[in-house]
Amino acid sequence: MKFRRTLTLAFAALVVAGLASQPLNAKLPWVKKAQGMGFKEIENCASCHSSKTPKKGEPMAERGKWLVEQKEKHKAEEVDLAWLKDYKGK
Repeated sequence: MKFRRTLTLAFAALVVAGLASQPLNAKLPWVKKAQGMGFKEIENCASCHSSKTPKKGEPMAERGKWLVEQKEKHKAEEVDLAWLKDYKGK
């Protein structure tokens, strides 16, 4: 019984560690999804982030800042790429 509890706790710790290591916003499939939605100006991660290979905590580009504002405005858990249709920036 003690072994089973230890195994369960170890598994839970691995799951939590795995979730914590996931990036919060930047997701390469988002680039492909945005392009598939017709937003051809989205060429790579640098369309919203300050670099092509963003790291957690790095500053956002103008479009990325706008998307974060929209996320807060809509009280959403994740950014909705459909909001890009309303983006009036560069």
